[in-house]
Amino acid sequence: MPYTRRHVLRLGTATLVVAATPAVSLPALAAAAVTADLVIYGATSAGIAAAVTARRLGRSALIVEPGSHVGGLSTGGLGMTDSGVKAAIGGLAGEFYRRVYAKYHGTAVTPTSPARFTFEPHVASVIFDELLAEAGVPVYLNTRLTGVTMAGNRISELACDSGQVFRGPVFVDATYEGDLMARAGVGWTAGREANSVYGETINGVQLRSGHQFNRFVDPYVTPGSAASGLLPGISATPVAPAGSGDGRIQAYNFRMCLTQAGNRIPFAKPAGYDPIRYEPLARYVQAGYTGPFFTTHQVGGGKTDSNNDGPFSTDFIGQNYAYPTASPAARAGMVEEHRVYQQGLMWFLANDPRLPASVRSGTASWGLAADEFTGNGGWPTQLYVREARRMVSAYVMTEADCRGGRVPSDSVGLASYTMDSHNCQRVVVTGGLKNEGDVQIGVPQPFPISYRAITPYESQCANLLVPVCLSASHIAYGSIRMEPVFMILAQSAATAAHLAITAGSSVQQVPVATLQARLRADGQLLTWPLTAPGEIIVDSSTSAGVTRAGVWLTSTSIAGYYGPDYEHDDNTGKGVNRLRFTPTIPVTGSYQVFLRWTAHANRASNVPVDVCAGGTVTTRTVDQRTGGGQWASLGTYTLPAGSSPTAASVLIRTEATDGYVVADAARFVPA
Repeated sequence: MPYTRRHVLRLGTATLVVAATPAVSLPALAAAAVTADLVIYGATSAGIAAAVTARRLGRSALIVEPGSHVGGLSTGGLGMTDSGVKAAIGGLAGEFYRRVYAKYHGTAVTPTSPARFTFEPHVASVIFDELLAEAGVPVYLNTRLTGVTMAGNRISELACDSGQVFRGPVFVDATYEGDLMARAGVGWTAGREANSVYGETINGVQLRSGHQFNRFVDPYVTPGSAASGLLPGISATPVAPAGSGDGRIQAYNFRMCLTQAGNRIPFAKPAGYDPIRYEPLARYVQAGYTGPFFTTHQVGGGKTDSNNDGPFSTDFIGQNYAYPTASPAARAGMVEEHRVYQQGLMWFLANDPRLPASVRSGTASWGLAADEFTGNGGWPTQLYVREARRMVSAYVMTEADCRGGRVPSDSVGLASYTMDSHNCQRVVVTGGLKNEGDVQIGVPQPFPISYRAITPYESQCANLLVPVCLSASHIAYGSIRMEPVFMILAQSAATAAHLAITAGSSVQQVPVATLQARLRADGQLLTWPLTAPGEIIVDSSTSAGVTRAGVWLTSTSIAGYYGPDYEHDDNTGKGVNRLRFTPTIPVTGSYQVFLRWTAHANRASNVPVDVCAGGTVTTRTVDQRTGGGQWASLGTYTLPAGSSPTAASVLIRTEATDGYVVADAARFVPA
């Protein structure tokens, strides 16, 4: 963890990394009992956000990390941020992504700086190091929780394998696993609820088309012979009815940072490689499948964030069910098995003679980035634990929250990503191989997360906040479980801790209005849609101010739209289909005009948009393949009072466009 200025103390097998200006003295930090206002377990992105927030609020804070990796998935290979609607990311999380932009462009960071959501792992590491150093946060690495002492319904101290204990008035569990929460006796669950538990529709068992075997693959060791047994990783249990609950966990993997540069590290055959693991993929390729086999999303520096893609890829499906509650040794064994599986997959794709030469050469053209994860041979040091324990508290986030059917009043942040579950098991259906568990359903717009969802029942623990393993159903967690949201909720958790300490109260008794006011003052976004004073939004779903020519179809298939839906031209009627947004302008003046759409590869890249302002028409061209779910500025114009298409309107045209044209909403903001 390379701080530019730091002290490193060895405490037995543990390492204490102290930033430039620690909140307490070095001898106190090395003592057998260490005290801070906020004790955080887990140096994930959330743990760092909580600690930095606490320090900015004038509190002392420290982080206890069971491993040696700092930054969680944000520094562990997940460099293509799963962000949903980027405009819904505020506060310290938004600052992190503005710092990313500044690193790549050599500019200063300001509250109005642009944000960048793709980055190389080492860039994220540098930014987190700088945030920790600026705040003076000590981080105890390789320091694992061994026990929690409770005084009634409060945590009084954490005991760790380093021999130290950590004390404070408030604690935060920022781990992906929820280990502190569980040790403190807080209620939790794991696996998938049945749809009936919370009145949901896409929880539980889901046999869908995503990342699915669409050609027949025989699941047996000897094709056609059930007596020969199933190939590895395939469940012998018949598929349960759709929507039924179970204890299965969506698959984990490593987010690889790959490159095609000359100094790349070639894929090596790992010790323990067993080609039988990849037999289903070999059969699928023999049945005509040509890929993709993994993603190659560019993040900068000629590098990728490479993730699972397709029915047989980097996800080690069905091999993580015991992980949430496993011992440290057992978890380490599972992490190792995931590494061997995934490295073996890359070796198989690059070398197995059963695969076409094009597949082998295409894979071999990639390799691990030599300047990332340099102490680990270029391999990521953080397993993608997509889901483990989930707290059960007074408010459980569910599908209804994600879809906007229920809106909590005690919002402490927004989420907006698709309700997303990776596959949970491989099964046999009518004699052929299938994957089960993949769900990818968009949400209509950013939705608020309840403060009660990050606080346990007070009777269970009155001084713990849980911003990562929060209270949510499996499918709702699939939308919430994104790194920006974890940072958002961690900032809110640390702010609540500050208020609880000030008042001498439990975290549950923090006044929500006071908490929300402080969060807003610190840049946190709590409600959607975002509004500016005097702004006017004309949405495609309303009759007022919207006129059409030709045929427009409504849709909700791609997330990021404003209001209940958006419209598109079905890629037909070019030049005939038009849609105009006409606002009612209250006062003549200067207005910045914005347009919104949902992005997809099938969209048009050359959509002509006419901005009518006081009888003058200015034509802009927008690329709807990118920039979805955001307000894109069309410029600033003088608009007269009243409601007239020639005086003030935005017209979306379709002539000569090279894909689907989307009409969602237009926005007019007093400049």
